[in-house]
Amino acid sequence: MQYSGFALLKEALRGNRGWKPAWRDPAPKPYYDVIIIGGGGHGLATAYYLAKEHGINNVAVLEKGPIGLGNTGRNTTIVRSNYLLPQNHKFFEWSLKLWEGLEQDINFNAMVSQRGVLNLFHNDGGRNAAARRGNAMRLSGIDAELLDREQVRAMCPLVDVDNGRFPVMGALLQRRGGTVRHDAVAWGYARAADARGIDIIQHCEVTGIDVVDGRVCGVQTSRGPIRAGKIGLAVAGNTSRLAQMAGIDVPIESHVLQAFVSESVKPLVDQVITFGAGHFYISQSDKGGLVFGGGLDGWNSYAQRGNLPVMDHVWAAGVALMPCLSRLRGLRQWGGVMDMSFDGSPIISTTPVGGLYLTAGWCYGGFKATPGSGWCHAWTIANDAPHQLNEAHRLDRFRTGHLLDERGNGPYPWMQ
Repeated sequence: MQYSGFALLKEALRGNRGWKPAWRDPAPKPYYDVIIIGGGGHGLATAYYLAKEHGINNVAVLEKGPIGLGNTGRNTTIVRSNYLLPQNHKFFEWSLKLWEGLEQDINFNAMVSQRGVLNLFHNDGGRNAAARRGNAMRLSGIDAELLDREQVRAMCPLVDVDNGRFPVMGALLQRRGGTVRHDAVAWGYARAADARGIDIIQHCEVTGIDVVDGRVCGVQTSRGPIRAGKIGLAVAGNTSRLAQMAGIDVPIESHVLQAFVSESVKPLVDQVITFGAGHFYISQSDKGGLVFGGGLDGWNSYAQRGNLPVMDHVWAAGVALMPCLSRLRGLRQWGGVMDMSFDGSPIISTTPVGGLYLTAGWCYGGFKATPGSGWCHAWTIANDAPHQLNEAHRLDRFRTGHLLDERGNGPYPWMQ
């Protein structure tokens, strides 16, 4: 069924009796050419692009719970491509371009809002780093603007530019950045993949990966064994668990990242704003709630919940940036399990086990990478080799030393 304004009007006039489920609920088949483990945005996008770009339709997406309740529905919805290293900003720029045409491509309203992303800086060192990053982006044809403090004041009048501890000296602006409705992305990709014949199998937890003579041949699940020619992992913070089922240790740690939503208010924040001095970022949802977050909880965890010290830090940073936030009440809080790599850059790669591929190590950048990750992961699976966009993001870079230390923090996942 094609979604459109005409279809909406037609169904309104007939009592909404013609709507059908967005995707099927099939039983697993005994064999698939490709199994994608993980029914979040990355896994669903991989399956969709396998069918669309490579004509591989005998594909199953296995998800241990319902679609949309994992990390895809547990983030702050920001999309951007304002990275320093060419290997990263070229990849994320491709992802941003896919975002720009996504709604028309999958025929689903993902609420793509290119409202602009502002990265504030507060001292000379921050200004120089922002200028360097902006210049690197512009050399690759990516939009970037360096704003002074008065331009920030005019664009964001509620930001405390003259804060005594953290005065705002300016910002790096990417106008094409913005937000996308997170759960709509999962639902849209699920619907589009299903329309191309992909089986989306919910409540099907993978309990083992079968490997014979160094090559995958299937999986063990809570709904029985399923054979497969190739397997792709797209399981975010559970990557290390699933990889170990195939006998692989990956350079990833799992940490919790909390996010928050305030009570709804009238339009207050027109852009996405990041506060460099306090590791705080904020935007406003279509429902009026302010969506914001901060840094990682400081220890390894698979729990989808956080702790009070981080909550206190995030709220304090928000009030330092915008004092008016002190009058708001928090509405809800949640945590997502981040797959933190040891150089702060992602992994989209083949593995030492034949027929096994993964997209992982996304740190804070997982949601914004969703279409680009799926596109490159699908290419890698179909061709058994990376695309030039993810050639630098191979797993073996940690063995060869070709690391992509985007933030210069060294081999400390909790600092990326």
